[in-house]
Amino acid sequence: MAKKKLGLEDLGGFVFSTNDDFDESEYTDEGSQEELSPGEQQLEAHFSNKGRGGKTVTIIKGFQGPDDELISLGKMLKKKCGVGGSTKDGEIIIQGDDREKIMQILKKEGYNVKRVGG
Repeated sequence: MAKKKLGLEDLGGFVFSTNDDFDESEYTDEGSQEELSPGEQQLEAHFSNKGRGGKTVTIIKGFQGPDDELISLGKMLKKKCGVGGSTKDGEIIIQGDDREKIMQILKKEGYNVKRVGG
């Protein structure tokens, strides 16, 4: 079997530079998170029980902003609903099917939120 030769496309977007004055901050995503006001956010409230042993959860997707704001929003929702949950991969996961309550809380906070799915 012949060995495959690697081309530039096989590097997966990895770029090398020999320029000593190269500023990589122009090309990285760090710090480029746009901070949108709650009224400009388009959040989605999903219901799911897949991959969770039959347990139901409400997932809030679509938040745009820094991770610390996402975490604080998740904490506030968990506290007001009196349930557990987590925040990961840009999503807020709240235990139980509390979509209506969560949507009301988010609307009071000024977010645009819509119900998605079942």
